[in-house]
Amino acid sequence: MAKSTLPSLFRQPQWPNADCFANPNGQMLTILPTPMAKCTPSCHVDEFADRTEMNILLRKLKKITKINFNNVSHAHGMISSSGSTLFEELGLYYIGPVDGHNMNDLVAILNEVKNTETTGPCVIHVVTEKGHGYPYAERAAAKYHVVSKFDPATGEQFKAKATTKSYSTYFAEALIAEAEADKDIIGIHAAMGGGTGMNHFLRRFPTRCFDVGIAEQHAVTFAAGLACEGFKPFCAINSSFMQRAYDQVVHDVDLQKLPVRFGIDRAGLVGPDGCTHCGAFDVTFMACLPNMVVMAPSDEAELFHMVATAAAIDDRPSCFRYPRGNGVGVELPPGNKGIPLEIGKGRILIEGERVALLGYGSTVQSCVAAATLLGDLGLHATVVNARFCKPLDHSLIRSLAKSHEVLITVEEGSIGGFGSHVAQFMALDGLLDGKLKWRPMVLPDCYIDHGSPADQLNEARLTPSHIAATVFNLLGQAREELEVMTKEKCKEGVQFSSPEMYKVA
Repeated sequence: MAKSTLPSLFRQPQWPNADCFANPNGQMLTILPTPMAKCTPSCHVDEFADRTEMNILLRKLKKITKINFNNVSHAHGMISSSGSTLFEELGLYYIGPVDGHNMNDLVAILNEVKNTETTGPCVIHVVTEKGHGYPYAERAAAKYHVVSKFDPATGEQFKAKATTKSYSTYFAEALIAEAEADKDIIGIHAAMGGGTGMNHFLRRFPTRCFDVGIAEQHAVTFAAGLACEGFKPFCAINSSFMQRAYDQVVHDVDLQKLPVRFGIDRAGLVGPDGCTHCGAFDVTFMACLPNMVVMAPSDEAELFHMVATAAAIDDRPSCFRYPRGNGVGVELPPGNKGIPLEIGKGRILIEGERVALLGYGSTVQSCVAAATLLGDLGLHATVVNARFCKPLDHSLIRSLAKSHEVLITVEEGSIGGFGSHVAQFMALDGLLDGKLKWRPMVLPDCYIDHGSPADQLNEARLTPSHIAATVFNLLGQAREELEVMTKEKCKEGVQFSSPEMYKVA
């Protein structure tokens, strides 16, 4: 995409002397698996070939800055058979590589580029090293890609000790268990082996795990091709990065009804990763596809079952979303081997009356906690784990709508997601024509900035207290609504459900 913009830049007469910076920093979030580890990915500019011929602007700068460009090397893969760089073939002046950490030379070059008359745009190739100058970051660039609080003297990051593993790790363990029994299962990720847990899969199955680089579009089409040949590809991509590959998901996978399995990591709010990485939209854009099975686990045990479910689906594509962070601490299935779930079937966790809380994914935990708050004030609510957004459990939703005064759907996703699908069904089924009060609780229609997970949930008004307060508001019980909002907030990390509650029925 970046390369395709260069001709556009060249053809703009209103930008005759525009400057463009190419800044490779030698950093990937994960190292490519052997034998690709010995090669430089095409999307990175790390190795250089000698070049002696200089363009006119370069020779001018050489005289002024007294930098010997005769031995300057150019990016590997950027030189054509004619000896010109990719940029020069597009009509752009090319300068570099320049040491981005030598500020004197860099400033001198920038000043001269600014003051020198040219006949077109100029590309300045500035090479930097991620974490340069800070030894701890230089030694562990991937670890310092997203930095939590740390001791500047030792580089030690202050992270709370977790009693459970991350959802990404649980996903990898579930996939490994499936792959042990099925040689056709293939793992694919886009330069996110550590972030998605695929590095664990790589260590167990080095010939069945593919890192395609930062190219989600290619990852999806590659998975589609494997599915055509009878393999069972699992494509692990962050929710926010899946947006890049949506065209391929639609045309190369869903339109052809190919059984590609998508593990959508970092779904929902992502705390310190901020709004750019927030997984708010995946349910909305995946559940609108005609052939896609869309599901979300309420905890890590159910994630194992959904990986098994996806492995068993062989006639259409499927996806399952799971959040950033660690599991809630429920018991895992024996041998890490999940049991395929019945497609499109939810599950009642708590039988109550008057009010039904229909949670999707990780918000099921909040619904259970909200039911506890309601129970303390004399109201016993029904709590349901939806499991599937597509296909919906129509019979279960119909039963809830007919037997309760209030129905609230809760999800950590944007407008147009799970709640919208429930509303569509209920409207067409006539369930909204009577006295039922239905409300969707979703992420607000805005981008939520960096913060702790607890602060972000509070800003999104998706905490157990907010759910309980919404119930009392719909029932016209203002005193109870005020009381539940003034109570002490539920502490982070509390397990609101027993392991038995999530055993496969």
